Amino acid sequence: MEAGRGMRGLMQLGRALLGFIMYGVMCYGLKTTEIGVTRNSSGLFWEQLSGESYPSGTLMVGLTLIPGAAEKGAVCLDGTLPGYHIDRGFGSGANNWLIQLEGGGWCNDVRTCVYRKTTRRGSSRYMEHTIMFTGILSNKRSENPDFYNWNRVKLRYCDGASFSGDMEGEKEVPKLFFRGQRIWRAAIADLLAKGMNKAQQALLSGCSAGGLASILHCDEYRDLMPQSAKVKCLSDAGFFLDMMDVSGGHYLRSFFGGVVKMQGVVKNLPKACTSRMDPALCFFPQYLLPYIKTPLFILNTAYDSWQIQDSLAPTVADTHGLWRYCKLNPSNCTASQFEVLQGFRMKMLDALKGFFDYSRDGGMFINSCFAHCQSERQDTWFAADSPRLRRTVAESVGDWYFERGASKDIDCAYPCDHTCHNLIFRPK
Repeated sequence: MEAGRGMRGLMQLGRALLGFIMYGVMCYGLKTTEIGVTRNSSGLFWEQLSGESYPSGTLMVGLTLIPGAAEKGAVCLDGTLPGYHIDRGFGSGANNWLIQLEGGGWCNDVRTCVYRKTTRRGSSRYMEHTIMFTGILSNKRSENPDFYNWNRVKLRYCDGASFSGDMEGEKEVPKLFFRGQRIWRAAIADLLAKGMNKAQQALLSGCSAGGLASILHCDEYRDLMPQSAKVKCLSDAGFFLDMMDVSGGHYLRSFFGGVVKMQGVVKNLPKACTSRMDPALCFFPQYLLPYIKTPLFILNTAYDSWQIQDSLAPTVADTHGLWRYCKLNPSNCTASQFEVLQGFRMKMLDALKGFFDYSRDGGMFINSCFAHCQSERQDTWFAADSPRLRRTVAESVGDWYFERGASKDIDCAYPCDHTCHNLIFRPK
């Protein structure tokens, strides 16, 4: 029996080493993007990716602060007005609307929220006056074939709870406002008054924490829009897994629990979910999916670089720093670490199985890249060398939205996909 176990162990090790060798060989030539990362003290905060350059003709769109938001209590963490960027639709898209919810992590306690309110993720005082509209926000048909002439809006993220918190009053010391739900409502009300009440077609989308928000608010958005409108939702890099980290703990579950409790999120989560399980779990998409009625498209990488760094192997779980270099660049991973990454992929696919099997109007694009957020970056949304699963992300989302064909695609395991744009992070 011992000999049998030993032989099986050798065979498993051999397969792992073979996979690791093939991984090293096949990674050669894949496109990578090297970026810098800024984090807050909680480790759950990424700043703007810096690895992509844009041509001089890229559309720049100014910031609009939401008038009257303060009277509704809809304010950022520091009490400043929330805002959005809007580029008006034209031609056949003049009555169609795309709302993109900005991402940028969360804060789960006073310390991290105090830090956050000194950044553009917690205060409009620090937001850029103009931002680039690329990828799904582009106004060029050659860059955004299906949504280029829609009204395109990017709602800025300054609450730290995926636009879902709502606490009366404020924390007196230090002064903090948890009003994400009110920001969401105030923004939608303002846009309805600016023509969205006549929408014929609409898409609520978002990236990362905004991708989670697009799931959380999907049915609500449907209810707020004209009943005659065609409404769907897209979650990009928002499928955060409830799973064990490398220490055997549940770091992200604990973190989300802090967000949900401190910011008063529970009342804005589906009651059908919170009545059956710990409300903090209802902040995870895998437990929310059964309760979403509006058509939803899930765009995610099976090796999400944010989740690998900050959920699977966060610093607090990797006390000896064994994952420090692997989680920044997969070429630094050992064979055993590579096995863990493959296990992460399988857990994601398991969590999506019910959606894949039973969601008749849902869509999926799950590729095997080390990336995070693919809809706003032009190189990953729609370009000559974009990632593909039979078609680009833009084509897959468009085919799903306009019902031109089936759009549920799952990639083979890493490193088989040579169309990936993998993110490589610089260590501090």
